[in-house]
Amino acid sequence: MDGSHSAALQLQQLPPTSSSSAVSEASFSYKENLIGALLAIFGHLVVSIALNLQKYCHIRLAGSKDPRAYFKTKTWWLGLFLMLLGELGVFASYAFAPLSLIVPLSAVSVIASAIIGIIFIKEKWKPKDFLRRYVLSFVGCGLAVVGTYLLVTFAPNSHEKMTGENVTRHLVSWPFLLYMLVEIILFCLLLYFYKEKNANNIVVILLLVALLGSMTVVTVKAVAGMLVLSIQGNLQLDYPIFYVMFVCMVATAVYQAAFLSQASQMYDSSLIASVGYILSTTIAITAGAIFYLDFIGEDVLHICMFALGCLIAFLGVFLITRNRKKPTPFEPYISMDAMPDSYLHNNCCSRGIQIPEIYHITIWRAFE
Repeated sequence: MDGSHSAALQLQQLPPTSSSSAVSEASFSYKENLIGALLAIFGHLVVSIALNLQKYCHIRLAGSKDPRAYFKTKTWWLGLFLMLLGELGVFASYAFAPLSLIVPLSAVSVIASAIIGIIFIKEKWKPKDFLRRYVLSFVGCGLAVVGTYLLVTFAPNSHEKMTGENVTRHLVSWPFLLYMLVEIILFCLLLYFYKEKNANNIVVILLLVALLGSMTVVTVKAVAGMLVLSIQGNLQLDYPIFYVMFVCMVATAVYQAAFLSQASQMYDSSLIASVGYILSTTIAITAGAIFYLDFIGEDVLHICMFALGCLIAFLGVFLITRNRKKPTPFEPYISMDAMPDSYLHNNCCSRGIQIPEIYHITIWRAFE
């Protein structure tokens, strides 16, 4: 009797133990999501500030008789240091949070650029002109913040360790191989129309960028995750898949920057920022959901709220960039030939498609 009574007591204790384990696992997942989101937000904010510092340095030198090269100024080097710090934060964020959470947070760079743009514009305006020019930017910033909050709150809780075995298993899975086949075919078709048929539509070019960018973020997460595990003591650098992912990451980033530079020569940077953000984020989330199975086990409500957050962020970015004033062909102090646009656009390659539209519309007028 005593034995059966003690066994019954043990059975009664099992459910609470299992429940507490599930709660602790959920809190751990949320904690990792929060760390990754904060790292990504911090990184995008710092990179936006850094790029604007460097642009400020270029314009100040172009509008003065200072014979120094830009790389001999403290402002430019400060911008470079901040840029490396911000990119390191974004890179590290992929090791903690799911790809589907980190990618949409690049909207923070657009929000930061809009706010910095309003601060730097030192012109006299009437209340009517202010509302006409900037009300959409303020509404867009608000929507982007709301969308970002929903993204962080309802993001998937996929936290698989990025070991060499897991990455290899995902790479050879049939859903991802099928996805890769479709993406390669689509990329070849778009490239054919772009190169042979001169289809220079912005959607065609930015789809090429987005397809390459989806592979960039997939490989970035694998490389970052394996590096973090190696730093923690679980060495992953002896797996060949690490170097395969690293080469693919660099190659796709370089070609992505090339197409992005071509798009910047034909279209306004604000249009590139909005259209590119929507296309790149959508395709990157799809790639992450297929490769890393981000949404496996998530309930329908969380998926719908996450999708709603993405749509609100898309609308916010569109409104922020929609009312931007296009640069005039002539500025009294700065020559268009003096602006190192290709350099600045190439600096944005590792961040997908987020081109800080402030470069063309803000600081030029700050010195009028």
